[in-house]
Amino acid sequence: MATIVFKSPSPPKQSYVFKDSTSVSTLKAQGSNEEANRSEQAELLTAWRLMCEAGNMAATYEANRAICKYVHSTSRGHEAIQIATGLQLRPCDFVSPYYRDESMLLAMGFTPYELMLQLLAKADDPFSAGRSYYSHPNSRQADKPKIPHQSSATGMQVIPTTGIAQGVQYLEQIQSTLLKTGPDGELPVVVCSLGDGSVTEGEVSEALQFAVLKQLPIIYLVQDNDWGISATAAEVRAMDAYEYAAGFKGLERMRVDGSDFTASYAAMETAINYVRQERKPILVQANVPLLGHHTSGVRKEWYRTAADLEKHAADDPLPKLRELLLKHGVPESILIEIATTAIADIKTAFDKAVQAPEPLPETVQDHVFAPAAVTMESGTRTPATNNKVVMVDAALHAVEEIMQQYPEAIFFGQDVGRRLGGVFREAATLGDKFGEHRVYNTAIQEAYIIGATAGLSAVGVKPIVEVQFADYIYPGFNQLVSEISKSCYLSNGKYPVQTLIRVPVGAYGGGGPYHSGSVESTLLSIKGIKVVYPSNVADMKGLMKAAFLDPNPVVMLEHKGLYWSKVPGTLEAMMVEPAADYVLPLGKGNVVLHAHPKDVQQGNSMCIITYGMGVYWAKAAAKAFPGNVEIVDLRTLFPLDEALVYDTVKKHGKCLILTEEQLNNSFAQALAGRIQKECFKQLDAPVYTLGAMDLPAVPLNMGLEAAMLPNHAKVEAVISELLSY
Repeated sequence: MATIVFKSPSPPKQSYVFKDSTSVSTLKAQGSNEEANRSEQAELLTAWRLMCEAGNMAATYEANRAICKYVHSTSRGHEAIQIATGLQLRPCDFVSPYYRDESMLLAMGFTPYELMLQLLAKADDPFSAGRSYYSHPNSRQADKPKIPHQSSATGMQVIPTTGIAQGVQYLEQIQSTLLKTGPDGELPVVVCSLGDGSVTEGEVSEALQFAVLKQLPIIYLVQDNDWGISATAAEVRAMDAYEYAAGFKGLERMRVDGSDFTASYAAMETAINYVRQERKPILVQANVPLLGHHTSGVRKEWYRTAADLEKHAADDPLPKLRELLLKHGVPESILIEIATTAIADIKTAFDKAVQAPEPLPETVQDHVFAPAAVTMESGTRTPATNNKVVMVDAALHAVEEIMQQYPEAIFFGQDVGRRLGGVFREAATLGDKFGEHRVYNTAIQEAYIIGATAGLSAVGVKPIVEVQFADYIYPGFNQLVSEISKSCYLSNGKYPVQTLIRVPVGAYGGGGPYHSGSVESTLLSIKGIKVVYPSNVADMKGLMKAAFLDPNPVVMLEHKGLYWSKVPGTLEAMMVEPAADYVLPLGKGNVVLHAHPKDVQQGNSMCIITYGMGVYWAKAAAKAFPGNVEIVDLRTLFPLDEALVYDTVKKHGKCLILTEEQLNNSFAQALAGRIQKECFKQLDAPVYTLGAMDLPAVPLNMGLEAAMLPNHAKVEAVISELLSY
């Protein structure tokens, strides 16, 4: 049994007790209070209208399957808990509805017409401008709860939504003006809606763990209809969400009959008031029937028996609410009038939506990224008074200066807190200087570390996070691909994700197969993120500042072998540290070694296009060919400085692309293809590529590691071959 008690100064009118196996109405009658009775009756009539609208929307879509050609789900059976939730949320709140939550959206104030525009993928779809599925909303409307972008919610939305609560808590802690409250100072709550089938996802566990650890102000609303597409609950799970939540010490929980509107209203009133006042997490499991299809593309008759459908139909929220209204003394004629009006209104809205304009094809590339904040190099790159530093210190100082200037900046990841300051000491002293509320450790949760930044960004917090080694980034790819990279595009520009993800990368002498990897090609296959890769102190600091200021997700690859310039031949990575005002825009390469003009004129020159450690292999090899080699350090892999690359290749006619990555199917090979297409007429030789051997991992033995990787001698051999053309 879970009893929830509220603190002053704003206790609710009553407390509620939810028992493990009870799903009954707990909304108490208001006695002789006539005004309260009228208010409750008005709320019930609103719920009736919304249920009628939702039911008619589902029926209209089913009757017009040829027109409603895009895959969609409806809320039939789930209406009561969804409406009870939507009616009680305030504009200061945040919510992540899932793909069946159209009734919640109606209750929040969105019109059937607006929802239908997304159903039909129309240009005026207010959520995604025709880019995303039905009931995949996002909104910044001032009079409604805020809805950040989320993907097709099968558990993936739980981490970003928990990140929203993490951000809200931080804004409270620093008393930020970015925190929006209610008219009487009410603090925001965060609602994460999800289906029971998604609770078994590992990422849900990561989110619940963090929410309980940090005591975040979030409600996890689990709508349990006993089905996960064609799989029953008994087939795929050992416990339901309520039982599962018991394993997270400090997570309050309740069960409710989600087909009973008054029980649902009372449950959500309790949960919302609890979180609004106590600032702690709670899980609400609402048992609901599934009356419609899983989706329009996976129809119920394909996998459900008549007996099962009949069982679920017995819990239809609509007749239950009708019976309650009649008991409240509402004339049946009023209910019929509302239902009849809903039929007409839905038909009018649907006909109008069908006639609405389609998106213009020329808009298809809009909002991949928000406009960059830094477009010009500025500040002092080489102050006369500064000393040379190593790259790891330049990164540390850049983050420190950012956090001094921007109170909304936070930094977290594994072992970056005050005790260690990162396994490479790249965050040393930050925890002591800024406190544990701004710089802190996380568990081994790469998915949460990366995915939470989407929610943090949505509330105005500016996260800098770290994945400890590039080889460990893969558990976070689900969030990076499905949530973060798509947010700006699928929200039609409303929710770009401002995040800086730091990733130590590369081999540095005996690191072995799980601490030496290069991951740039994998990252560059993701559309909607930016990837930077500095090779020296000045670029590290300038790019770090620009990456932080960029309103889009940026992954910063930091080569461990360059951190302290301990790898032979990398001393030039140490430089005078730029001033605090120095920024270097993303997408601008740099010529770090020029060929002699005479050799260029005589056709005796070539260029090397490279980045990271490749810069130093190229410089070392070029010493054997004085005046013959020009080296371009890309600095940013996406956006790429194509103009500099193509102009340089056309100037020399001979080109080598040098990378530390395994070569087959790599970024380097893709770039070689692009160069050959753009510069074909000016080429005097094939575009050469050189990278690591195509092995599954970097071997531990340092001799084997050296054999796998490029080096200056291997580069020299390719230069000699190219210059012979």
